[in-house]
Amino acid sequence: MAQDEDIEANLEAVRRRIGAACAEAGRSADEVTLVAVSKLQPAERIEAALRAGQRCFGENYVQEAAGRWPALRERFDGIELHMIGPLQSNKAGQAVALFDVVQSLDRPRLARALAKEMDKQGRRPRLLIQVNTGEEPQKSGVKPQEADAFVDLCRRELGLDIEGLMAIPPAGDEPALHAALLAKIAARNGLGQVSIGMSDDYPIAIRFGATIVRVGSAIFGARPAR
Repeated sequence: MAQDEDIEANLEAVRRRIGAACAEAGRSADEVTLVAVSKLQPAERIEAALRAGQRCFGENYVQEAAGRWPALRERFDGIELHMIGPLQSNKAGQAVALFDVVQSLDRPRLARALAKEMDKQGRRPRLLIQVNTGEEPQKSGVKPQEADAFVDLCRRELGLDIEGLMAIPPAGDEPALHAALLAKIAARNGLGQVSIGMSDDYPIAIRFGATIVRVGSAIFGARPAR
């Protein structure tokens, strides 16, 4: 099908650019995970990506993800599902049950809700803390100067295994500055994962330390209106 061919070609192009950015930075392409951002995408586009071999996907909305991924997991092996959008504390239980990685841990109340649900369900998705590197009031995430204390609270008080950090830089800002800042905070806290970089800037983010990039439109094309 034409759509399958288009998405397969797009995925290959993104992977080539990831490889080139890694080579320029003296890194292995294996160090970078590509998360295909599937929020609001029609089922046929997601299935085309799955048929092309993509297995790591990112969703912004719990209900939307719950409506399609359980059935897709029955048909396709090895899916890894990331929660990359803001997460309400009252949906922590659904998130723990559904997602393999929660990238948008951004406040103590949510951390406590996730810890409680993990203990209850016996399931422990991997966790990244969202940092608001641009300190934008309309965006989720802890401030950069508060990130160390929040990592410590999650680890020491709640017993959560924090794997890394995530950020969404302000539109129009130089992405390298935000990627470098996020990587610096991660390094001083002994965190191995740095999730930053989207369709417009992921090669730059990789050169400045990103280990996870979240790419949507470069794979799927323009997102349909919700």
